[in-house]
Amino acid sequence: MSNINRRVIISCAVTGSAHVPSMSEYLPFTPADIKSQAIEAAEAGAAILHLHARNPEDGRPTPSPEIYREFVPAIANETDAIINITTGGSTRMTLDERLAYPRLAKPEMCSLNMGSMNFSLHPIGAKIASWRYDWEKDYVEGMEDMIFRNTFKDIKNILTEFRDYGTKFEFECYDVGHLYNLAYFIDQGLLKPPFFIQSVFGILGGLGADPENMSVMRSTADRLFGRENYHFSVLGAGRHQMSLVTMGAIMGGNVRVGLEDSVYISKGVKSQSNAEQVRKIRRILEELSFEIASPAEARAMLGLKGADNTSL
Repeated sequence: MSNINRRVIISCAVTGSAHVPSMSEYLPFTPADIKSQAIEAAEAGAAILHLHARNPEDGRPTPSPEIYREFVPAIANETDAIINITTGGSTRMTLDERLAYPRLAKPEMCSLNMGSMNFSLHPIGAKIASWRYDWEKDYVEGMEDMIFRNTFKDIKNILTEFRDYGTKFEFECYDVGHLYNLAYFIDQGLLKPPFFIQSVFGILGGLGADPENMSVMRSTADRLFGRENYHFSVLGAGRHQMSLVTMGAIMGGNVRVGLEDSVYISKGVKSQSNAEQVRKIRRILEELSFEIASPAEARAMLGLKGADNTSL
């Protein structure tokens, strides 16, 4: 949107499914830790909490509605943040597994990846000297031969089903082609503005973290959708996180941080919590004279149905 007095939405992706516990001792994976870190991130200024679930025994990504219910309702009760439930799950889950909890929760927002891709962190495996749990090594190194499936039919079925729930989406776009995929579904009449586009940079298999790529994504989205019809947000993976999201805000966008996207707070220093990253980007933005959107303001900007209209 083009309002020069706009407020910036901070999203926080609390745990994700790509990073494994061996990458950081601070990565939350028990329901209690996910809950406490999410609440702290909301208190620090995150208007949107992007949530995945993990097996509390070993941190393995899980689609289990029972585990989601151990932390999502508590987060919803203790904050007014927008709860954004993944439909991506992990590359190892079937589509029905990925949708198991979102179908029950009918949240205000879900994430939705806009195309199949070779999403991979496998080069990181060579840098890990010892693994905390026995599943992690095969999981990380196995990404080299995994396809993250999001076919046109998969996406169409999700959009059609969740339209009935009144759920809106964080459209995760890892490449320029994903923007064109989104435009296709808009042309099919499955979506109406405002759209929330999360541009992802720095994941192997998608666009690199070169700053020039941000201009390509922004200008392409302007051509396809018209700037008045969408909200742009930026996710920078790993060491690129803070510099890219700051640049995204300067270019008129919103920002996403969190331990799903980077386990570091600065060069060589592990982030001890999601809130630490939220506080850092909030400080940077406020020093640049941006104002931070509250959850209520974010709901109005994105046209969400409200927390009272969910089954969390």
